Amino acid sequence: MTRRYLIGLDYGTESARGVLVDVESGKQVASHAVPYRHGVMTRLPEGPALPPLWALQNADDYIEAAQAILSALGRDRQVEGIGLGFTASSPLPATAEGVPLSRLHPQEPHAYVKLWKHGAAQAQAEAINARGGAFLDNFGGKLSAEWLLAKAAQLAQEAPRLWQETGRFIEAGDWLVWQLTGRETRSLGFAAYKAQYADGAGYPDGIVEGLADRLRPPRRAGSSAGGLSAAWRERTGIRGQAAVAVAVIDSHVVLPAVGGVSDGCLVGALGTSAVYLMLGREFRPLPQGIEGVAFDGSMRDLWCYESGQAGFGDTLAWFVKTFPRAGDAAENFRLYNEEAAGLAPGANHLLALDWWSGNRVPLADSGLSGLLLGLTTGTTAAGIYRALLESLAYGARSIQDLFIAGGFPIDRLILSSGLARNNPLLVQIMADVFARAVEVPEIDNPTAVGAAIHGAIAAGVVADYPDGGARFGARAFRTYRPDARAASVYADLYRSYAALAGDASLRTAMHALNRIGNIQQLP
Repeated sequence: MTRRYLIGLDYGTESARGVLVDVESGKQVASHAVPYRHGVMTRLPEGPALPPLWALQNADDYIEAAQAILSALGRDRQVEGIGLGFTASSPLPATAEGVPLSRLHPQEPHAYVKLWKHGAAQAQAEAINARGGAFLDNFGGKLSAEWLLAKAAQLAQEAPRLWQETGRFIEAGDWLVWQLTGRETRSLGFAAYKAQYADGAGYPDGIVEGLADRLRPPRRAGSSAGGLSAAWRERTGIRGQAAVAVAVIDSHVVLPAVGGVSDGCLVGALGTSAVYLMLGREFRPLPQGIEGVAFDGSMRDLWCYESGQAGFGDTLAWFVKTFPRAGDAAENFRLYNEEAAGLAPGANHLLALDWWSGNRVPLADSGLSGLLLGLTTGTTAAGIYRALLESLAYGARSIQDLFIAGGFPIDRLILSSGLARNNPLLVQIMADVFARAVEVPEIDNPTAVGAAIHGAIAAGVVADYPDGGARFGARAFRTYRPDARAASVYADLYRSYAALAGDASLRTAMHALNRIGNIQQLP
């Protein structure tokens, strides 16, 4: 009997990863990762540094990664379905035929993909928010600078000639699906969460002139965008129906792989940034400060409420890179975690705000920055590192509290990612700060496996997401239970964190520092 496979693709901030899943056994049998050739671009090739808050990528890096991964995993194999998770919102301008404008105008910054962490459209986001509109009702009344509408407005205002040349303004995940299948197919998840599309109302009107002509109606999660094209089959050697599922936001695509398939489940995907997804069968009004909600965009037949922290793993990575103790990053983390684990809660006399990359929830403000309070001549590097760990937990707790205040029952809390599996100190601190049990799925490459499950749905290999999760997802979970004494200390520290986070004068000072710093960086 010919063995059948699924392929899941996980396109993250710095690299892409793929997994090969055996349909019959449900096991991962291979994986392959490719770093993007140009990485995160803060300058153009052979060009000067870009202005502050800019973060671009080259769409051709995605093609290069796809060819390498699909060839490595799928050559001469019977592939039933291919799923794709992609970091978002990362839109790019392209011609009506799908050619990225960066190929045509390599020295134009606005011709490239604006990566999710591109925060330079804050002014456009604020202008859209000031105008308001019913399309913001499911997004807390405000738009993020990270999202598609703000980035389209920045492109149209700052590079009008390029905007006129733009035939499609499209999320990079949707663009890659287009390249793989030869058919332009938009994802409901990208459209709803990042471009404020609503069933029956379409995309918001009057935000950016001509934007509606550059977008297309989306399809719900699990839909097939078509089979892998003949050209890609020749390039990769893949056989079988190879149905390609519509793309899904990377932090959302993980849900079925980690058990996030039921009402009352809160799932945290802890990566470079962190995303928290609350699932429900019934619609509830959006809690104050939560980013957005959509139906059928992440999984079928569930409402999914989205929220998150703009910085998470990248905050810790910044610290160990800036204050290294060893030459190797992994060893730096090991040393810092080991020493920080020896500190009791509150023993470092420090409190931090987790805004190193701005604040996503509840303020939607990329112009905010981190804060360390309590520094003395007795402060140690390990003490600061622990304060950063704790601040990430406080930020996550504040999101949970918004859901609770909104009347959402939370029956299960799941934390996923390599960071959750590889940093038990972080997860234990989060359990202590949350004062509730936290589950970590024991599964490798959960995001890519989640994408493979979407591919299985699109190919008809499984009937629904619970079935797909049971066959291909995590089969064991590690539970972290809160320590009562630590939880008591953290309850006091969290109240101080909440007071700092709510201090408008601090935010005013942060904005002033940003303005002064940005002026000094201008040529």
